[in-house]
Amino acid sequence: MVESTVKNSALIQVRRDQIIQSALSLFKEKGFHKTTTREIANVAGFSIGTLYEYIRAKEDVLYLVYESIYEQVTTHMYPLMDEKNPTIEDVLSIVESYFHMMHDMQEEVVLLYQEMKSLPEEKRSIVLKKERKLIRLFTHMIIEVAPIKLTSLEADIIANNIFIQGQMWGFRRWALQKQFTFDEYITYQLAYIKRVLHITEG
Repeated sequence: MVESTVKNSALIQVRRDQIIQSALSLFKEKGFHKTTTREIANVAGFSIGTLYEYIRAKEDVLYLVYESIYEQVTTHMYPLMDEKNPTIEDVLSIVESYFHMMHDMQEEVVLLYQEMKSLPEEKRSIVLKKERKLIRLFTHMIIEVAPIKLTSLEADIIANNIFIQGQMWGFRRWALQKQFTFDEYITYQLAYIKRVLHITEG
């Protein structure tokens, strides 16, 4: 999706990893709009000319950052998801694992949502499509394990809620940290999910 004039795929991956890490540190410090491509190149350790061999515009860097974060999430989450024979324990464990990932990556997640509008429409559409793919997996597993019959729409609402609740600690940490520790936040969220799904203990 992001074009490069370099043909060596291994080198592209190495350079783009450097670009992503450099960009993330700068975006967190200064924000996307105040960061220049020259600064990204300098922190990455190569020239602006070299940078433009691997991207076409600064928005490409933002997209690469998103792809990197999405890959980290899916690489961690997908192996945990048994789509054919899920149990409620599996789903709750996956949700808890997802919450922890979002906690560890909260600055990155907040940054991406703040700057989503800066992506070209085509790339923004790809970002949202990938999000929906992950949510659909949650939806499927919720339908499979819920002790009550749920429509696909009802399960999809629950899946979207879980998706956002995992990220909410980052978006509202300034307020939530006054009320809960992160472990308490997860405990209450899991209890809430059980109530929504009519899951009783024992």
